[in-house]
Amino acid sequence: MSETINKMNDEIKNIKIQTLTNLYNQCTPDQQKLFNRMYTSLEKIPDDRINWAIQQCERTIATNNKLKLLDGR
Repeated sequence: MSETINKMNDEIKNIKIQTLTNLYNQCTPDQQKLFNRMYTSLEKIPDDRINWAIQQCERTIATNNKLKLLDGR
C-alpha cells in the first residue's frame, strides 16, 4: 500500500477511536465495565471490532435516553 493510503487508514481509525471514546464516556459506569469485559479496554480493542463497538454504544445510549424520557428525568 502507498504511504498516502496508510496515512488515510490511520486517520480513519483515529476518528473511529475518538467517536468510540465519546460514546463510551456517555455510558454508565456499569455499562463501561461490561464494555471492558467484552473488549478489554478502549486502547486494546481490535481494529475489526471497532465498528461493532460503536454500534453497541450507540444502541446503549439510545436505550438510556429512552429510559430517561420514561422516567421523566
